Amino acid sequence: MRIEKLDESTKKNLLADLLKRSPDNYGQYEAGVREILNEVKEKGDKAVFSYTEKFDKAKIDASNILVTEEEVKEAYGQVENSLLAIIRKSLKNIESYHAKQMQYSWFDSKPDGTILGQKVTALRRVGVYVPGGKAVYPSSVLMNIVPAKVAGVREIIMTTPPGADGKVNPVTLVAAKEAGATVVYKVGGAQAIAVLAYGTESIPKVDKITGPGNIYVALAKKAVYGHVSIDSIAGPSEILVLADETANPRYVAADLLSQAEHDELASAILVTTSQELAQKVSLETDEFIKTLSRGEIIQKSLDNYGHILLADSLEAAIDTANEIASEHLEIVTKDPFTVMTKIRNAGAIFIGEYSSEPLGDYFAGPNHILPTNGTAKFFSPLSVDDFLKKSSIISYSREALEVVHLDIEKFAQAEQLTAHANSIKVRFDK
Repeated sequence: MRIEKLDESTKKNLLADLLKRSPDNYGQYEAGVREILNEVKEKGDKAVFSYTEKFDKAKIDASNILVTEEEVKEAYGQVENSLLAIIRKSLKNIESYHAKQMQYSWFDSKPDGTILGQKVTALRRVGVYVPGGKAVYPSSVLMNIVPAKVAGVREIIMTTPPGADGKVNPVTLVAAKEAGATVVYKVGGAQAIAVLAYGTESIPKVDKITGPGNIYVALAKKAVYGHVSIDSIAGPSEILVLADETANPRYVAADLLSQAEHDELASAILVTTSQELAQKVSLETDEFIKTLSRGEIIQKSLDNYGHILLADSLEAAIDTANEIASEHLEIVTKDPFTVMTKIRNAGAIFIGEYSSEPLGDYFAGPNHILPTNGTAKFFSPLSVDDFLKKSSIISYSREALEVVHLDIEKFAQAEQLTAHANSIKVRFDK
């Protein structure tokens, strides 16, 4: 990995470089995505079946688009008991963590007859998108479905692309059943987002769509936002390790590569105050790449978006971490908890040398669907909140309104909204 001196010019160029990976910069695909969305909206199932055969080489129709109980049972027979046990352990951790996020309705009653409050209601029906193809992501199945279940969503519709044989990966199916998906449909890509947003003869429209996907899925979610709600528009994966001379270079190198293996657009950055650590981490990454199965992808990722930044001070390193606002941030310093208090922008923060990023991906409990491309400055991880909506409750007695009615009328008149003022006034006309 290349080692660079951290200064304002380096930081500016790095931030500009990272932003090139944003889905906003893939406009050449938007027309194709829009065509798919419009076709599904107009032709429903017919378009879905056609695109599934075109992109996934699978013959799907109304008779087999829904995953059956028999298929789920078959999937359980294909998953090792040891892996099933691990999925259940992870599921328990994720449920426990998200249960603490739950919000409830509240009401505040006063002696004058004023009642104010907030009514919290779960969304009725949500759609969860799970990528397919060559990769298998049972962890993403859990991370999407569990917070929806905790929130109290009644219908959780999962879509995922089938293989050419028309079947869904058995591990994905088992994870969906364990997490509590209501139904699973065999459809992927931008056409799956269209189905969830508009509904077809076979699949009902949802209120919100969550889940990661490729650039076509990301652009489709962006296009349907407003017609339905979405969680976020995910960009390529990224990790930033903030470290000083106390860090273990082998651990740091391994953690950087854990994200670089996702794809060629993944970003892996080390910001450190130690030149010795920087040099050792660079050497360790070279050695690891020789033995890892996705070494070619990792190398391209590091060539494109891998950086080791050498900072003059820990404060400068922290400022840079806050500017980058990474999806995953590891803090491996002498006093990591103090450093953590100075971090404002990060999707997930991992503290200490035994809290490596994959711990969050698979097992610890916090959600691994996180803001990317600097959006951690204003977005949060997927949570129970994403599956709840809130309604304000307002109730005044005549006595309570009488005390303030002139204030409200004057406020309305200041905005020249006389009908607003009159709505209050008529209640006290003699």
